[in-house]
Amino acid sequence: MHIAIIGGGAAGFMAAITAAESSPGSKVTILEKSGKVLSKVRISGGGRCNVTHQPSSPGHFAKNYPRGEKFLKSILSVFSADDTVRWFESRGVRLKTEPDGRMFPATDSSDTIIHCLMESARKKGVEVRTGVSVVSFEKTGDQFRLEIHNSPPVITDRLVIATGGFPKLQGFDWLAEHRHDIVPPVPSLFTFNTPGSYLLPLAGISVQYARIRIHNTQLKSEGPILITHWGFSGPAVLRLSAWGARELAGLNYQFQVRINWTGDTNFDQVREGLYDLKSAFPKQQLATHAQFNIPARLWRALVENAGITGHLRLADTQHKSLNKLAMSLTDSVFDVSGKTTFKEEFVTCGGISLDSIDPETLESKSMQGLFFAGEVLDVDGITGGFNFQHAWSSGYIVGRGIGL
Repeated sequence: MHIAIIGGGAAGFMAAITAAESSPGSKVTILEKSGKVLSKVRISGGGRCNVTHQPSSPGHFAKNYPRGEKFLKSILSVFSADDTVRWFESRGVRLKTEPDGRMFPATDSSDTIIHCLMESARKKGVEVRTGVSVVSFEKTGDQFRLEIHNSPPVITDRLVIATGGFPKLQGFDWLAEHRHDIVPPVPSLFTFNTPGSYLLPLAGISVQYARIRIHNTQLKSEGPILITHWGFSGPAVLRLSAWGARELAGLNYQFQVRINWTGDTNFDQVREGLYDLKSAFPKQQLATHAQFNIPARLWRALVENAGITGHLRLADTQHKSLNKLAMSLTDSVFDVSGKTTFKEEFVTCGGISLDSIDPETLESKSMQGLFFAGEVLDVDGITGGFNFQHAWSSGYIVGRGIGL
């Protein structure tokens, strides 16, 4: 039996290796459009490769997927983050866990993961072909005929689509024509552009725990926020972009964010804290004594934005100004106009509808012998190793069942 896998990424390699192990008499071929395989693995995590996230129960782990939580809960019960750790360690790759739960190879190099996958595929006899662009496919009898750009067609008995997501709906046309429902793609995991923000000169400063929400929506998040040259980034912003991917696309990325830089402290508590500070230290210059765990430069900018000059002593600062500062600290408002892709973590929300596939095998309901794995499905996770875990899990399930 010949098994062809379109896409040489994480999901494609896991599917290929597992298929070769599960069906040892089969010929397994990876067809990759570009000149290199595993390119997203190479650049992930700044070249370190964020392989997965600290293992937890399938139900808890699946809550990190804005689209596909129920689906992930199911496939994680078959191949979990624990299984990913064991899979790599059994092949000589030890993973380490960082304080935020992200897991990387102990070498801090994505080359370690790439070498492991390439070597595992080689040992199992998987053929890897690069520069092979599949234009279309059709099924005749029990076989698939793949039309290849500027090359002879490929005939195969089983076909796996592991191409990753497509940024535009037209990218899915070759799959939609085979009666698969496509959920229109929109970006997920992006940063917010605030071109009019007075904080832009503070690029590089981060607050370790803040709360952020989108005005006039139910969307909110918490955690670290990073000020950038173009606006806001950091885990709290990226999570917000993931959960709000469709809603924010509907707003054409024009909206207001409201930030509580103090985290869990509310306006009344901050105001009273500032009043107490004035009583206790009347000779202090407020701008030079940061409070509420706010970085010094950000504190100074917030103080000055409240109309309190740098040399002004607390004794000379009116309560009206302290009230305004308390509002800036707990409910700063910024106009967002546009988004920026977050480095290599860019993923799409959308793809092959989960209603189009068998959740146990990931086989197409409309075409026997056709399987899907990875980001081509309408599944996406927040940043932190969750999208790679989906790739490993879905690739494993496809590879395990494809030869049956």
